[in-house]
Amino acid sequence: MYDVIIIGAGVVGCSTAYWLSQYEMSIAILETHNDVANGTTKANSGCMHAGYDPQPGSLMAKYNVEGSLMAKELCEKLDVPYNNDGSLVLAYNQQDVQTLQELYQRGIQNGVKELYILDEKETRKLEPLLSEKVVGSLYAKTSAIIDPWRYTIALVEVAVENGVDLKLSNEVKAITKENDVFTVTTSKGQYKCRYIINAAGVYSDIVHEMIGEKEFTIIPVRGQYFLLDKSEGEKVHLTLFQCPSKYGKGVAVCPTVHGNMIVGPDAETIQFEDLATTSEVLNYIKERSALTMDCINFKENIRNFAGVRARSDRQDFIIEESKSVKNFYNLAGMASPGLTAACAIGYHVIDWLNTKEKFVKKENYQETRKKVHFKDLSFEEKNEMIAKNPAYGRIICRCEQVTEGEILDCFNSPIPPQSIDGIKRRTNAGMGRCQGGFCGEKVAMILKEKLNIEFNEILLDKEGSNILMNKAKEGDY
Repeated sequence: MYDVIIIGAGVVGCSTAYWLSQYEMSIAILETHNDVANGTTKANSGCMHAGYDPQPGSLMAKYNVEGSLMAKELCEKLDVPYNNDGSLVLAYNQQDVQTLQELYQRGIQNGVKELYILDEKETRKLEPLLSEKVVGSLYAKTSAIIDPWRYTIALVEVAVENGVDLKLSNEVKAITKENDVFTVTTSKGQYKCRYIINAAGVYSDIVHEMIGEKEFTIIPVRGQYFLLDKSEGEKVHLTLFQCPSKYGKGVAVCPTVHGNMIVGPDAETIQFEDLATTSEVLNYIKERSALTMDCINFKENIRNFAGVRARSDRQDFIIEESKSVKNFYNLAGMASPGLTAACAIGYHVIDWLNTKEKFVKKENYQETRKKVHFKDLSFEEKNEMIAKNPAYGRIICRCEQVTEGEILDCFNSPIPPQSIDGIKRRTNAGMGRCQGGFCGEKVAMILKEKLNIEFNEILLDKEGSNILMNKAKEGDY
């Protein structure tokens, strides 16, 4: 029996596991998919918000600001890309300028440091290619960007190194409780525990109602994006938001930590995880983004994708013990700024548990990890690595300069990949201009060999996404 079961291996669940694994307790994570960070976490802009947007006194404000302050040090410990690029909220008229003043005052109340109101000249000095419509901005110097999937994978890798059991492909089907012991039935078996942390994202209300009364409703909201080539990434230096209006926060134009440009999202209420992209919405995003930059060349688009945010009917994060089920805790409604807030939310879960019983910290705890990023090494370091292991001298992904050695390293990690996209999330292989057109076959060959499977068992991503189905004729494969 476990002390704690965490349901959901997105960034909030994995952050919780990371911090709880510092303590003497037994922990399991149950995840529906065959990899972590495979829901909302993997499909967002990667922005670590400064904290001027949430209403003062809200849980969003509290954990956004705290998470923003924690993120840089945590990314350094986990060897995760982090870029303190800063952000601008752009104004287009005097009404927007007034809104910037309100956001500034809200940020000050929330405890955000290094916030500045800039005029048009000061704004263009930071971002010369802004559209002519921009008349000023709110500059948040503490805003940053990260790689959200590598961040989440790193959190859970360290957690697993410290004793957490990660149970992938375990969809929760039912939850019961008897004599203060929960029994969680999944698609693969049953697990018992004394405490449950519900971090199931867009399904967190459904998971809660498997055992408790209805206390909140999750409203899935889809957002679509453009991912543009690095040739466009050179045009933007900061994360650019449009001034909020009655239509929402507007379409963002952002750099990524890998040098691309990402544009989006919109906001569309949907039913569960519908990740389709549509020409209508993508055209809307192109049109709205011109308010920010009218020089974006969308012909340099290399991928479109959609993500689903888990908004709730409370307009705030839901971070609380269930009112109807003792020792069942909900971490739900993690819409923006959920990525930023996740590390702070996970950090404080132990505070709840310690009100029930005292958990002590482990004497020996591994809180860091280190990975090889071959393209970032010096010439001398590269030669040294190749001399030790020739696999580092073989480039598999030419666009992103990912070596065979880095891909092989994934299979020696605490959570080896189970799919081609699993390798992509860990190494960036296939994330470049050709989107795996040249390296995909080589990656598939490595996956086949390391997992000891047949070609028709190779998955692109989630279970059921087989890239080959049947032989066309004898001798194929």
